[in-house]
Amino acid sequence: MRPGYGEIFMKAIVCTKYGSPATLQIKELAKPVPQKNEVLVKIHATAINDYDWSMVRGKPYLYRLMFGLFSPKKQIPGMELAGKVEAVGAGATSFKPGDLVYGDISDYGFGSFAEYICIHEKALAPKPDKMTFEEAASIPHASLLAVQGLIDVGEILQGQKVLINGAGGGMGIFGFQIARLYGAEVTGVDTGDKLNRMKSIGFDHIVDYKKEDFTKNGQRYDLILDAKTNRQTFAYLRSLKPQGKYVTVGGYLTNLLQLFFLKRWVSLFSNKSMHIVALKPNKDLTYVSKLFEGGKVKPVIDGPYALDEVPQILQYFGDGKHTGKVVISLLHS
Repeated sequence: MRPGYGEIFMKAIVCTKYGSPATLQIKELAKPVPQKNEVLVKIHATAINDYDWSMVRGKPYLYRLMFGLFSPKKQIPGMELAGKVEAVGAGATSFKPGDLVYGDISDYGFGSFAEYICIHEKALAPKPDKMTFEEAASIPHASLLAVQGLIDVGEILQGQKVLINGAGGGMGIFGFQIARLYGAEVTGVDTGDKLNRMKSIGFDHIVDYKKEDFTKNGQRYDLILDAKTNRQTFAYLRSLKPQGKYVTVGGYLTNLLQLFFLKRWVSLFSNKSMHIVALKPNKDLTYVSKLFEGGKVKPVIDGPYALDEVPQILQYFGDGKHTGKVVISLLHS
């Protein structure tokens, strides 16, 4: 507590207007107090996601219906965290002070680019002892997109031929590891420095999208998992085997909307199918935790970076220069 002040303050990254990440500000705000069913968490690590990139820029414009038409309603970005419970509000019974937690908090709000957050207890899960805080912050969102995309929606089978578009990012690298559990032959699509990392972790085939269009090279796959959705809907059909499945977890909004309206027609007039994953945050986190503890999945972390580096690191993320999950550490803040 500062002399002359009645409040305790915390550092946070604040977005007061839409624009480039350079417009983000580092501010000192009042430390929040947990309300009913909430817990106060001291954040030790967080991670950058596509939602943060979209929220700060206010683009695609359709997202402003969620974030705020003219300026962000919630001014602190961030949707993943790992940290320690410091206090609990009335009615919160899942955790006690001192518990180590992590999770994707997006069902209950944003705000993890800060030293503290108050969030509904259901947004969090116990952090496994073997995970570092940086590892824990990198896992919830990307790994569950991969699990729900490949297993729940894609219904991956043993030995299938799988392609991952956007394979060098967080979801793609988790997707590769999940597919490997099913003995899949995995092709990864990306570009730049990510290709070397993909090669080092064992992708069977690697496609540099700047040199080759995987939808035109004649290869066919049982299952495509897409983090980019950067092609027209029918282009993907060329790359699917009979009975093949295309599953997207995000990407260009216009292409996602096109896919949403056309996927039913594809199923009616083709033996192939197309799907959009509606992520259920934290649903399979226990499963992923067990895989981690068994050494079957491991995050690839870009960083960790400091909280005050978020503006430039968010731009770096948006430019697609990162590999794996971009993690921010607050352990020394």
